Amino acid sequence: MARKIRDSKLESRSARLKMGIRRRPYSGPSLARGIALMYRRNVTNGSWVLKASDGSSGYWTKAFAVADDFEDSDGKNVLTFHEAQDIAKQLARGDDGGTGTAPVTVDGALKDYRADLIARNANPYNADHPRVHLTSALLSKPVAVLTATELKKFRDSLLGTMASSTINRLGRCLCAALEQAALHDQRIKNRDAWEIGLANLPDAQEARNVILSDDKVRAFVATAYGLDDGFGLLSDTLAITGTRPSQAVRLRVEDLHDHPVRPKLMMPRSGKGGGRNRSVKKQERYSVPITVQLAARLKAAAKGRADNAPLLLQSDGNPWDKNPGQNYHREVDTVVSAIGADPAATMYCLRHSSIVRMLLQNVPIRLVASLHNTSVAMIERTYSKYITEHSDDISRKALLEHKEPEVAVADNVIALAS
Repeated sequence: MARKIRDSKLESRSARLKMGIRRRPYSGPSLARGIALMYRRNVTNGSWVLKASDGSSGYWTKAFAVADDFEDSDGKNVLTFHEAQDIAKQLARGDDGGTGTAPVTVDGALKDYRADLIARNANPYNADHPRVHLTSALLSKPVAVLTATELKKFRDSLLGTMASSTINRLGRCLCAALEQAALHDQRIKNRDAWEIGLANLPDAQEARNVILSDDKVRAFVATAYGLDDGFGLLSDTLAITGTRPSQAVRLRVEDLHDHPVRPKLMMPRSGKGGGRNRSVKKQERYSVPITVQLAARLKAAAKGRADNAPLLLQSDGNPWDKNPGQNYHREVDTVVSAIGADPAATMYCLRHSSIVRMLLQNVPIRLVASLHNTSVAMIERTYSKYITEHSDDISRKALLEHKEPEVAVADNVIALAS
């Protein structure tokens, strides 16, 4: 049994009530290295306050329980001096010796979130990405004592290091991990901390989509094939279908229907917007037409493979990762430079270009949305500029034309030749 630390001025109820009422906590005993227990004297029951090292030559404090000044301890919300010591150490360390009652830290919340993403067949990158940018002090801090101020400070520290939209995306991933921790631990009552501190940055949703002309798309695919056959076939598939890379790499051999005239792919749906049913949603398929030439290349590449094997592989025979961009981002940079495209172009430019190509060909927006596994609202919001451009010819036909008044010509007037 752990030795209880004594402190004559805080140990007994009567001693504490002799202290003056004040907002600043009274210093208490050191419980371990970097961990101290403090006490705030109030008009009613006082508060037990934890003071803990943040691992960076600083400290954070958090009131975590009510002292038993005017009512007896209940072992949970109202604590004695000695009970408060145990809870304070658990909060500071996130360690309970295996009893299952320790408050989860930010690090633990991200680990749990990662395991949940894997269980739901979602991308664990959403849990890994925030960890790269979080400080060791924040990672080791219990979720229950996070404040809006420190999370906002963390969010704002990322400004200038990445795009505002990326910061917002990272913040949403971290919020999801913290929210899941709160759902599983009723002691976490500070949801406002991340809802306020990690609120989206304003004006970060401006579309930055790079659109390539048809000739540039052809050059992109040809250059990709020149670099690597596997990368070329993936690029070719993305250019023709306009699908997301994460969907294309989940295609199976059986998803290729190589009809001699009307070939198509049964494309797996994205898990976007799937919530807790993401895994089920990603098993669904929808039909996407492809060219006869692409169908022939895909059939040749898949020759000898089982129906349930991946359709698209890297040149070394390994499947593309769930986050395929990690395996081809250098090749994309090489291609973009070689064809003289906008340096901001990514593999997604093939998807954006496909959508715009269909809009400019007057394909109904509802069909464009269906073929690209997105919504009409998203098409209208993201590509409204191109919708306006291609609708100009259509709307011009409906303009009201005023007829010029006819001039009466007298019977005895002869028109002169011009």
